Amino acid sequence: MKRFLITSAAAFALAAPAYAGDSTKSYTSGDTAMIKAHPFDQASELHASDLMAMPVYSIEGTLDGAQASVSEIPENWTQIGDVNDIILTKDGDVQALIVGVGGFLGMGEKDVSMTMDQVKFVADSDEEGTMYLVSAATKDSLTDAEAYTWSMEDVRDVRADTDMAMDNAMDRPMLNRPMVEREGWMTTSLDELTAEDIDGMTVYGTNDENVGEISELIISTDGKIEMAVIDVGGFLGLGEKPVAVTFDELQLLRSDAGDDLRIYIDSTEEALEQQPEYQG
Repeated sequence: MKRFLITSAAAFALAAPAYAGDSTKSYTSGDTAMIKAHPFDQASELHASDLMAMPVYSIEGTLDGAQASVSEIPENWTQIGDVNDIILTKDGDVQALIVGVGGFLGMGEKDVSMTMDQVKFVADSDEEGTMYLVSAATKDSLTDAEAYTWSMEDVRDVRADTDMAMDNAMDRPMLNRPMVEREGWMTTSLDELTAEDIDGMTVYGTNDENVGEISELIISTDGKIEMAVIDVGGFLGLGEKPVAVTFDELQLLRSDAGDDLRIYIDSTEEALEQQPEYQG
């Protein structure tokens, strides 16, 4: 579930309260002279889009002892979850991060809240602007932590989004799962893969032609993967049409060496473009 509880600005400070200008001044409607562009500081700030889905790593020791920068992810770091959401105050301050822990491919995952004093950003010394999110918490401690409770409005919104996608996808003849056979490849299943394996993957037609790319996984409120959204058509990312399909309509092939994955659908790009558009 990747959602904002409160819409944030394009960039905000994570180590300090969000910039809101001079709070002693009184602003009136139409007073554009008072509006100034915020100078983004790459050394101390992150865009919200960079933070969303960022992995959270457990480190040995305390946060105070964590390195200020690393050239690569150390072997003693263990990924314990991913950022699913950001809680902001109405004044724009970062209140907490919602981190998804446990589960597999989104199934059985639990959201827990972590305040900003429970995490620390570590810079990548070789790539300017790249940051890692670390915590002294362990995976077991987060798994045992109390689950974050979403408001009923949030749950209704997610359920409505999922139901709409299902309705759109089912309001058409279902595609047959292809039965592609390739030397050096074998059919695999969802429970043998991670969400990272699938997200962003190219989808091929049965003649190995590129028909689209998976841009999103649709997960129900009970943690089950329902569908994949395929971006079809367009040029250089412009004009693409998102189409939601079930995994019953996809064939997943993994190479015998286990280091490559291909996803097939029994459709051409032109035929997929005629399918109902996913309104996510």
